[in-house]
Amino acid sequence: MRPPTSNLQPPTSTPASRAVQPLSSRSVNGRAEWNAALAALPASHVLQSWEWGQFKRRWGWSPYYLLFEADGRPRAAALILRRTLPRLGLSVLYVPKGPALDYADAPLVEAVLAELEATARRERAIFIKIDPDVAPPFIPPAKQGGQRGGSWRFSSEQIQFRNTVLLDLAPSEDELLAAMKPKTRYNIRLASKKGVSVRPADIADIETLYTMYAETSRRDGFIIRPLAYYHDAWSSFVEAGLAQPFIAEVEGEPVAGLVLFRFGSRAWYMYGMSRDAHRDKMPNHLLQWEAIRWMKAHGCSVYDWWGAPDELSESDPMWGVYRFKEGFGGAFTVHIGAHDFPASKFWYWMYTVVMPRVLELMRRRHRRSIGL
Repeated sequence: MRPPTSNLQPPTSTPASRAVQPLSSRSVNGRAEWNAALAALPASHVLQSWEWGQFKRRWGWSPYYLLFEADGRPRAAALILRRTLPRLGLSVLYVPKGPALDYADAPLVEAVLAELEATARRERAIFIKIDPDVAPPFIPPAKQGGQRGGSWRFSSEQIQFRNTVLLDLAPSEDELLAAMKPKTRYNIRLASKKGVSVRPADIADIETLYTMYAETSRRDGFIIRPLAYYHDAWSSFVEAGLAQPFIAEVEGEPVAGLVLFRFGSRAWYMYGMSRDAHRDKMPNHLLQWEAIRWMKAHGCSVYDWWGAPDELSESDPMWGVYRFKEGFGGAFTVHIGAHDFPASKFWYWMYTVVMPRVLELMRRRHRRSIGL
């Protein structure tokens, strides 16, 4: 990406209590500077970290680290991932779980969104997508004179989970246990009595974790990537000190696992896996409890369970997963979800409406041709 050349001017009508100096934006090319700036901002996320951009670089994306400053200090940050579409000379841009900034500061939001829009146009992008963990409503403020109101729209393609479950880790272990559902506490104790043990895992355990993850995907009906993808993601974050895997075992036999990601004072339950063996011994309950104890011991203040239903309804496919997480005392938390800025309305329509229909028609024809 080409670096921006303009200074960003928030509206002059900003109340004195919310006034900000004119913003400047620049690209950052170093891990230490980027992660330090990001960690100091509201709404920071591990998917905005330096490591996530470098990981995605190895899997077909081009990362661009855009920092916004005023008065010599960071005010916002956006890791922008760019993927080129072959033959079209166009691209799509994605700011995973970002940008990071104070979303209560409307002038700041306005300035940052304006620069993201300019970046999308400059890069000949079909659209740029954002999905920060921000509570609704999300109504991008219009430019003075109403030039840009309504230009961002709720996306039909949600890349990450929209909602989540959050657990405050500030209480003591006894207080956390007391706040759990009685059945959850019972299952934690049952797992210990039934011989389940939990240990921190390391890079040498990644193939074991993946084997259990593959079994989970077959049982629960979701698609996963090849081992190489997860080996890269898990090992690179473990080496950077930003991830910690755990494995639950029964008499030395792995039966469940999870991979925590962390950044700043927050941890995320990014990946979970389990086998059918010994499920009656409730290994996942003890696994989560030991992970929670580890997070507290390592200074984390919030546990993000990474995923919840779109609506709190028993008909939602994630209802059972939500009930498991809620049992530990987690709070259902609603976020705005992904929003797109279509830099080209025609290509956005082609990409989001026409192409999916064509692909679905091709899939149907293929299924008919093989007798399915």
